[in-house]
Amino acid sequence: MTIQIIPSNQACGAVVRKIDLTEELGGETVAEIRSAWLEHHVLSFPNQAMTDDDLERYTRYFGPFGHDPFFGPIPGREHIAAIRRDADETLPLFAEAWHTDWSFQEKPPQGTCLLAVTIPPTGGDTLFANQHRALDEMPAALRSRLEGKLGIHSAKLPYAPDGAYGAKDKSSGRSMDIRPSEEALAEQLHPIIREHPETGRLGIFSTLGYIIGIEGMAQEEAIPLLRELQEWQGRPEFQYVHQWEPEMLVMWDNRSVLHRATGGYDGHPRLLHRTTIGAN
Repeated sequence: MTIQIIPSNQACGAVVRKIDLTEELGGETVAEIRSAWLEHHVLSFPNQAMTDDDLERYTRYFGPFGHDPFFGPIPGREHIAAIRRDADETLPLFAEAWHTDWSFQEKPPQGTCLLAVTIPPTGGDTLFANQHRALDEMPAALRSRLEGKLGIHSAKLPYAPDGAYGAKDKSSGRSMDIRPSEEALAEQLHPIIREHPETGRLGIFSTLGYIIGIEGMAQEEAIPLLRELQEWQGRPEFQYVHQWEPEMLVMWDNRSVLHRATGGYDGHPRLLHRTTIGAN
């Protein structure tokens, strides 16, 4: 099978056509998709009438299922979570800050898949920021302050019992099945500038939020530096703005991009099914 790859002409991202993800894929096709994924970092597949079985099968082509510690799975599934917002929901938008999925784990996941189930008629774009390009174009003075530094990663700010999505948020009626716990207090070190595990290309890994400090650096120095880095990482010239369509699958490389949600669809429901591609 020869698939068609259409670059977005933005900082990353490409559309994949001439493929049916409801069918089993051969090894050559999977390798072709993986090559495009590593090159473009974000791939979208329009017009895919996929079931949850299809979504799970597709995810397994690229690695084991990752561990999603703070999301409850949808009924009858172990590895699919619902990214959901009801039409009448008024709580702050979920995941509207730049982040890299689960960077606080010892072995962070390779990627994430999202399958569109219910898409509002307007709004709800997902923004991605290419962290290879962000590093390549970073001012030398800023880069010199980050070289060799280890970020302290933790999920405590969002997912601890007293975090942003903790007990108070849960009791406020958020539609998503978020499960805060003490597990979020754990910390893990990762290089701020690191090689991509497959391509070897240098990039910035994760950002302020899941990074809560820098090893060996006082917080009064580390937090301003991380804020300066975060402002740089999400600049418009590093972004790809993804517009969703019904029956669309999107997969992205957490080792290469940041992402964040946007709103603009108040009064309309939005639902996507999510799987995590774990580390090999």
